[in-house]
Amino acid sequence: MKRRDTLIAALALTSWGAQAQSALPDAVQRALRSAKLPASALAVWIAPVGSAKPRLAWRADQAHNPASLAKLTTTFAALEQLGPAWRWRTPVWLTGKLDPASGVLDGDVVIKGSGDPSLVLERVWLLLRRIQGYGVKEVRGDFVLDSSAFVPEPQSPGDFDGEPWRAGNVRPDALLFNFKSHVLSLQPDPANGVAWVRSDTGMPLQANVPLKPGACTDPRGSLRANWLEAPGKVEPLKLAGVLPTECGPQTWPLADANPATYNHRLLETLWREAGGKLGGRVRDGQAPGTPFTFEWTSPTLAEVVRDINKFSNNVMAEQLWLSVALQAGDAPATTAQARQRHHDWLAKRLGWPQDGFELHNGSGLSRSSRLTAQQLAQLLQAAWASPLMPELAASLPLAGQDGTLTRDPGRFGQAVGRAHLKTGSLRDVAAVAGYVTATAGQRYVLVAMLEHPQAAAGRAALEALIRWTVDGP
Repeated sequence: MKRRDTLIAALALTSWGAQAQSALPDAVQRALRSAKLPASALAVWIAPVGSAKPRLAWRADQAHNPASLAKLTTTFAALEQLGPAWRWRTPVWLTGKLDPASGVLDGDVVIKGSGDPSLVLERVWLLLRRIQGYGVKEVRGDFVLDSSAFVPEPQSPGDFDGEPWRAGNVRPDALLFNFKSHVLSLQPDPANGVAWVRSDTGMPLQANVPLKPGACTDPRGSLRANWLEAPGKVEPLKLAGVLPTECGPQTWPLADANPATYNHRLLETLWREAGGKLGGRVRDGQAPGTPFTFEWTSPTLAEVVRDINKFSNNVMAEQLWLSVALQAGDAPATTAQARQRHHDWLAKRLGWPQDGFELHNGSGLSRSSRLTAQQLAQLLQAAWASPLMPELAASLPLAGQDGTLTRDPGRFGQAVGRAHLKTGSLRDVAAVAGYVTATAGQRYVLVAMLEHPQAAAGRAALEALIRWTVDGP
């Protein structure tokens, strides 16, 4: 048996609690008491990398909702199965006859999605410029968009928490343009008592929102996007509320109110902005069986995984989860197939019983997913022993410096720049997991999950655990 496999087997068989500190550190207990949270809401597992003996194990075998820590399983599984240099490929057809002299294409442009989550605004624009690079100035037919490679569950963005405007709630699509979202920019103009509102996609919206004197405790908390006034219709977005004057310039990502037609509207807008003419329309359809004209390739999987984990991007994780199933032969890929393939891979790779865990989707945006701290620690130990450790570890937010861990660096103490940690957050979950380097040089795997109706109040306990790990024994 290889040394790596021996380590994994040892980790799976260890009696965690018998070898670890049996009480939570004092600073962690104080933070829990201050937040009025019971110690039973917390699960912890901390051990040196490559070691089967934990430094601290607390309720490590109790299943919790991992929230976005589920992305660790999604991204590690994809890196191992597809490889860090793998890329999505989006085929494009120029059908009909192209007149090189006039640039008129007497036919359609067809784009078939394969799940690429990196087709953000600038990359869609570059794709259209590539089409123009073939000499196309005017399309007499249609732009035809084929999203048939995925058959995701029939859900709407608001089904999870009743907030369809959240960009994190966007549903996957085999042809996903710009996360089907808009980024609003709010620029305060105190002289006129308003903040001017702009959109990166040029969507119709109201020109400004009122400014109100006051501290910036929650810049978005007093603003509301009124999507529900005209569901399913494309009308100017209205923002209710005010922006406190001390907030300064703000950005606000918002999911589109009508995701079914988002790709159509964005593509036509960008094509016309690039100087192109369109005689027909943008519509859904099926790609032809003939050879494509060219393929548009994504950044490498390693780069995409970095974006997924650094910024905890839900829809990118879902795209990846479904793409793994698609590449394994499930065409079209369904949510049920992706779920089963992911469970099968984890069970085989880590020796988990099929009924010993539950991951409902690839992002962690679920109320029913269940993992233990012990299981997540085992996955992180396996990743550390894998040749792909550099790609996964570098994808995790660096405490106090980037991704989802930039806010208030002082809360991490000496852990700033010394801890690569994935974060997880739902209304009743707060969690972190990853790798921590102590000041003495020892590296640790750390997993900590809080599940309680008031879990958000207990983040200080998680931060105390991070500081305790960095300080060393």
